[in-house]
Amino acid sequence: VQLQESGPGLVKPSQTLSLTCAVSGGSITTNSYHWSWVRQPPGKGLEFIGHIVYSGNTYYSPSLRSRTSISVDTSNNQFSLQLSSVTPEDTAVYYCARSVVGLVYEYEYWGQGTQVTVSS
Repeated sequence: VQLQESGPGLVKPSQTLSLTCAVSGGSITTNSYHWSWVRQPPGKGLEFIGHIVYSGNTYYSPSLRSRTSISVDTSNNQFSLQLSSVTPEDTAVYYCARSVVGLVYEYEYWGQGTQVTVSS
């Protein structure tokens, strides 16, 4: 299984950050896995953003819940992240990842990560 993030590398403050994770080598149309977004701000550790399963059930980090939306696109075998009202504090490397349901934070597969900078 391979995951690949894509999206703009630069977003202006107050705008919405939109990223997509393309999944290859396996189908996203199963409820066996969590499809997750995780980020790492500069000089800091990994931060969980949220995840989704194929059925559409989602869970978001409480600190980001009001600004986060994750969705699945089965026709393209991918899932997406939208983070609204971004500030420079949202600058980070963003990763998509997969874990087995029941082992939520034990990620089996990761994308390579994509740098997103929030700046005017």
